[in-house]
Parts: sequence; C-alpha cells; structure tokens
Amino acid sequence: MNPVFPINAPRPAKILVVFGTRPEAIKLFPVIGALAATDGLTVRTCVTAQHRGLLDQVLEIAGLVPDRDLDIMEPDQTLDRLTARLLTGLGAVMDAEKPDRVIVQGDTATAMAGALAAYYRKIPVAHVEAGLRSGDIYHPWPEEVNRRIVAPIADQHFAPTDTAADALRRETIDPATIHVTGNTVIDALHWTRDRIADDPTLAAGLDAIAERFAGRRIVLVTTHRRENFGGGMAAIARAIGRIADRDDIAIVFPVHPNPNVVAVMDAILADRPNVARIAPLDYPHFVRALGMAHLVLTDSGGVQEEAPALGKPVLVMRETTERPEGIVAGTARLVGTDEDRIVSEVFTLLDDNAAYSAMARAHNPFGDGHAAARIARIVANGFGH
Repeated sequence: MNPVFPINAPRPAKILVVFGTRPEAIKLFPVIGALAATDGLTVRTCVTAQHRGLLDQVLEIAGLVPDRDLDIMEPDQTLDRLTARLLTGLGAVMDAEKPDRVIVQGDTATAMAGALAAYYRKIPVAHVEAGLRSGDIYHPWPEEVNRRIVAPIADQHFAPTDTAADALRRETIDPATIHVTGNTVIDALHWTRDRIADDPTLAAGLDAIAERFAGRRIVLVTTHRRENFGGGMAAIARAIGRIADRDDIAIVFPVHPNPNVVAVMDAILADRPNVARIAPLDYPHFVRALGMAHLVLTDSGGVQEEAPALGKPVLVMRETTERPEGIVAGTARLVGTDEDRIVSEVFTLLDDNAAYSAMARAHNPFGDGHAAARIARIVANGFGH
C-alpha cells in the first residue's frame, strides 16, 4: 500500500547513494548516516562491489546493509567490460528505485557509470569530493577522466577544498552549484578513531605487530595504482627493500591483493625481519596503523587526506596529485617512483628532525569532520526541506 501523506505535506525525497569500492564506502558512510537523520529524505543504497572484499570490511564496521548489491567484481576485469556492466546494472537499479537524486563519490568507474546512468534518465546527480584534478588524463588513470565525466552531469558539486572548487569554476561549472564542504574522509576518520578508543578490540589485530616493532619508527606503506604497475612497482619494491636495510625502522605494508602488486613485492622483498607484509586492513585497523606510523609512503589518494589529520608526513609515490592542497600546505610531498628519490626522501624525514616537524605540524587542509552534515543539509534544502 502506498503511504498516505497529509495534504500539502512534501513527500520525502528518495536519495540513491551509489558506491562500489572501499574508499567510496569510507567516505560515504558518514554521508549516508547524515542523510538518514535528515527530515524529508529517504535514503537507499546500491553497492556495485567493484572491490568485493575490501568494500565488505567497511560495510561491516559502519553497520551498513545495502539495499541493492550488483556484485560486479570479476578477476582481471577489463575497464571496458567493467564500465559496460556497471552502466547497465546501475541503470536497472535506477529504473526500479526511481530516485529523486543520485549521489556518487570520487573518481571510480562506479561513480562515472552511476552519474552517466542517472543522466540517461534525467535524474539529478550530486558529486561528493568534486573538483579534484591532476591536469593529466593518465595520472591517475583512469580516475582523472572519470572525474571529468561526472562534472558536467552533476548539479550539486561538494568540493572538499577551495582549490577543488576553483578547478570546477575554471571548467565553467555554475558557481551556484559548487559547495565547499571539507572532505568526508575526515568525518570517517574521527568517527572510527573514537570507536577504537571506546573499544580497542576493533583494532586489536595489530597488537602483535605493535609489540614486535616496539621501539622502532614505523613506515606505513600502501601502493596499488594502475599507472605504477610494471617498472614503477618494481622500483617501489626495491626502494622499500633499501629502506628496510636500516635496523632503526620497521615497515608495515598492507599489500593490495592485485597480482600486479603481490607478485612484484613477493619477488623483491622476500622475507625481511623488519617488514610486516600483511593482508589489507579493515578501516579500524588502518586507522590504528596510521596512528602507529612515523611517516607514510603511498600512492593512494585518500591517504594523502587521512594521514595529515593525525600529523603524519606523507610521501606520495606519483608524478602528479589531484590533491595539491597537501603539497601546498606541506603535509605531503611528491616523490614519484624513482627508487633513489624515494629512499632519499624517506631518509630525510627519518634523520632530519626539522624537516619531519615541518610536515608533521603543517595544517591539514582537508576538513574539520563536519562535511557530511553540510552535504545532507544542502541536499535537503534542494527539495525545500
């Protein structure tokens, strides 16, 4: 039976939130919670499971049970096949759900296909973490183009920083549709850190590593970018090996399950007593690992935002970044994938206290932990609520 609404009372607007990867889930669960707590909105969620296992870890800790699950992941899936399956699958979900607005996040194939499927149905699109640009369509690849496809479709752009908002304005996006909100990953980080403080068992899986490496400074490593596959990944592995030659440090390395990462690291790093190559961490354990780290070596996007919130310097193993705010603020530094450069920059932070302090104490430009509430308020206001 259809619900009966009082005369002249606005019908709740249905919001469909679409996501498929671990980073999207981390950055959207605070938004989903804020939307659900907002009068006048009904929230539905659809996961594509573009990254099945890593996604499910976040759903569990956030207590999210998706309303729709496309379970789209396949081994070694090509980008064109993935995109085709996402577009048709998400289109079918939108036909069934008939949402009043679709929300996508970031730069994944899921975000791009979700925006395009909504556009084909003339459903308004909101883009969380809008406006990030590197200026190079192949770095990061394919994420840079995914973002650019979403931008002209969306009519609500939630830019995390003024820099991101300026990038959208330069692309002639209507300034009235651009809202600087901060990045929702800071909301997720604060929420998770508080959960761990209340219940340490949520991240107790790192107790053995903390004990094993007590008294050593920890370098946290993450790497998985497609553009680094091949020679870049091999150079990163060799650099990690040289860093691990020092007996005053330890390396904690959650290894991404992609064979292009695992095979290279297995071949070059082998068994190092001060290198903990571990399975990918769920979000509470990753937040704890960030807290344990002295510095972070990464090619990830989100880590460039999370680590500065905990005062951890970030060395970015990429040639460009779509998060230049961290570079400008001094919380992050681009080091590329040159083996010697990576080693030199890590050793500088390990051996030069002034250089380390300058990065660790720099202001984090990515938000204050209240981005999700701002987004929910703007979405509701768009329906007159």
